[in-house]
Amino acid sequence: MNDTVSDGRLIDPVASHLGYLARRASAVMMANLGNALAPLGLRPAEATILLLIAANPGCSQSDAGRLLGIKRANMVPLMAGLLARGLVRKSAGDGRTYALSLTTMGEEACAAARQAMEHLERRYETLLEPQQQAVLRQGLQQLAETMSDEI
Repeated sequence: MNDTVSDGRLIDPVASHLGYLARRASAVMMANLGNALAPLGLRPAEATILLLIAANPGCSQSDAGRLLGIKRANMVPLMAGLLARGLVRKSAGDGRTYALSLTTMGEEACAAARQAMEHLERRYETLLEPQQQAVLRQGLQQLAETMSDEI
């Protein structure tokens, strides 16, 4: 039997893989975000949609989903929930699409979500030097843009 297994120390064979490290960091960060948003009654995807609509009033549901990388099958129930809770409203848009905007309650929820997200962002920024942050942001953005065509 391998000594590392018998004494409880395991070897992580993928610990140096970039994708694995990014997934692990993302999982921790998303769990932190979920915990920060829970008292607001929001999940990370819902909060992100509110922020996007606030930044782009009048956008369509399909455009929002496309920008956020949320599949239509997942976007429909997310939007239905936000509409049912009175956070988002739909109004006539171009042709068959609806223009999305935040209600007063949606604006309040969005502001609270933004504050929670910014608090976490500041916390993460204390863990890395500004140059490290810039390199990480640039690298992750480049990977996301380049690799998105492959999924």
